[in-house]
Amino acid sequence: MNLLIMGLPGAGKGTQAAKIVEEFGVAHISTGDMFRAAMANKTEMGVLAKSYIDKGELVPDEVTNGIVKERLAESDIAEKGFLLDGYPRTIEQAYALDETLKALGLKLDGVINIEVNPDSLVERLSGRIIHKKTGETFHKVFNPPAGDYNEDDYYQREDDKPETVKRRLDVNIAQGAPIIEHYRKAGIVSDIQGNQEIDAVFADIEKAIAAMK
Repeated sequence: MNLLIMGLPGAGKGTQAAKIVEEFGVAHISTGDMFRAAMANKTEMGVLAKSYIDKGELVPDEVTNGIVKERLAESDIAEKGFLLDGYPRTIEQAYALDETLKALGLKLDGVINIEVNPDSLVERLSGRIIHKKTGETFHKVFNPPAGDYNEDDYYQREDDKPETVKRRLDVNIAQGAPIIEHYRKAGIVSDIQGNQEIDAVFADIEKAIAAMK
């Protein structure tokens, strides 16, 4: 079973990816893990990636695509299947993945797309507040400080502010839309409602995966 999981920041993608890996025994392929492993193992693409990272530069697509190809060519993939998480991030990477899978004789069985209303994600992601004196972290909605607290005693990090969160989500939506459309045309997208309890979301994912087999 070869899967790709997609979802906006805060949609619970990481939580569900871990549950899929545990339940179905597939290899979890996340970009961060792949980069770290490729650099640690000094693979051809790992050495190239490190040269860009050490200079503080963005790793170009062809290197990222090469690292994905190296990982998908490893023996455990043919045995266990995979769950791609965090790649592809652009439509160009999606086209490159198509070519990689074709070259390796693999195919993508399904795309799990966790859908959550972006407005509720802004609330979820921008609710974090930090106590100025103690550094304790709270959430305005899900984990507020006890009693009637004074907002002046708390601050928000710049990247937690609603306008910053909204900009980040807008970028993700714009990047993700053509990728999802690409896979919709192939008829392999399963839309999962993410505004539910974690176990309910996973139950829907299990149904979607069962229907792919």
